[in-house]
This record gives sequence, structure tokens and C-alpha cells, in this order.
Amino acid sequence: MRQVVLDTETTGLDPAQGHRVIEIGCVEIINRKLTKKHFHCYLNPDREIDAAALEVHGISSGFLADKPRFYQIEEEFLEFVRGAELIIHNAPFDIGFLDAELTRSGAKSGQMEDYCSVLDSLVMARQKHPGQRNNLDALCKRYGVDNTQRDLHGALLDAEILADLYLVMTSGQRNLLLKEEDEDTQTSGQQNSVQRSIKARPNLRVLQATKEELDQHANRLDEIAKSSADGALWRILENASDTVN
Repeated sequence: MRQVVLDTETTGLDPAQGHRVIEIGCVEIINRKLTKKHFHCYLNPDREIDAAALEVHGISSGFLADKPRFYQIEEEFLEFVRGAELIIHNAPFDIGFLDAELTRSGAKSGQMEDYCSVLDSLVMARQKHPGQRNNLDALCKRYGVDNTQRDLHGALLDAEILADLYLVMTSGQRNLLLKEEDEDTQTSGQQNSVQRSIKARPNLRVLQATKEELDQHANRLDEIAKSSADGALWRILENASDTVN
């Protein structure tokens, strides 16, 4: 299963008022493992950035002056997300902006849903924690995910934080131990010092099951396989993953 965690930064709050995407950050997950493949770019919006937005992300019009327009990176971006399940925190906001960019550039489909499906992690968090704050900072504190470098919003940084959060939120494990992230990363798209990359931020380590737990798991799968005409789905997925790898 291929998933892409995505975040954007924009010139303002509403694409219907002409606001544009100025940064896209994506992180790839395959079979619940971070692959260290990223897509990241800054974009020239050909308009001014609202003061309130500038306070949030700190990306100035001057910095973006020599960056490409969306139509120039569109093909590379769509190829990166094509066929994946996008994981986005407050998905309607980012999808609305990306759809507006696709329409403006004259893309044949004009809609992100023609390229990928979308999972809104904010909706998932609200279902898990009704009545509580569920923004990224609150979730990081709740799940013990390090976000100490998040002094300002940044699309790549927020996508990497959300990737960690999603894996913890859906794993059933809490307060996982952390270790230093491998410096060897594969990055698609532009690199720039303003991206506030999280290379120094600890990476999640999955807690390994004990031999006894693995034996119990195997026994349970045997029981499922015997009682189901289609066999145990978990084993089918494991075999498929081994074949791909």
C-alpha cells in the first residue's frame, strides 16, 4: 500500500479569492514504512502574500521571486502522488488549493481525486479524541512525537511530522522510543535552506514483538486461515510484500 503524506503553504486562506500555493511537501510511506523519498518545492504565486499567512510560515515574496510556477512542476508533482492514498491534515483546505492550481494551469482532469484518494487525518483524530484539540502540535504532545523544530509552519516539515503522527495513531502503540533519523534521504523536487528540514529530528522506531507474541500471532493466523475460504488476509499481504521486496 502506497501512501503520500502531503502539506501545503499558501498566500492566504481562500483560493476563490485568488490565493495560491507557495510550497508543497510530500513524504512517501509504503506498507507503513517511511521510504525516505520526498517531493518538495517552493512556487512563485505571482501575487503578494497576506500578512497573516506570512506570520504563519515566514515565506516571503522576495524569497519566491525566482521559484517556478505551479504549471512548471505540475507533471512531476502529479507523478509523485499518482495512485497513492494522500494523508492530509484538514484535507479540504489543501485539496481545494491544489484543485484550483490544476484548473488554473489547464490540466486535463483539473481535480486531485482523478489522481489519488484522500484520507483526512484531522477527521480521524477528531473521531479518536472528540472534544479535544487535534491540531498537529496538540497531537504531537498527546502521542509523544517530537516537533521541537516547528517554530514556523513549513510544508515538508509538517508532512514529516504528520507521517510520524499517522503511523503512531494507527499502530495502537503510544510513547514509542525515538532514534536519530538517517541522513541518507532521497528527495524529488527542489532543496532550499528555508524548508526547515527535520534531519536533526528523531525518527520513529517500531517496537519489535517478542518471540512469544510472534508465536501467538502465527497461531491466530493459522486459526483464521482454517476457518476462512479465502485464507488469512494478513498472510496474503505479507507474501505480496515479500514478492515486491
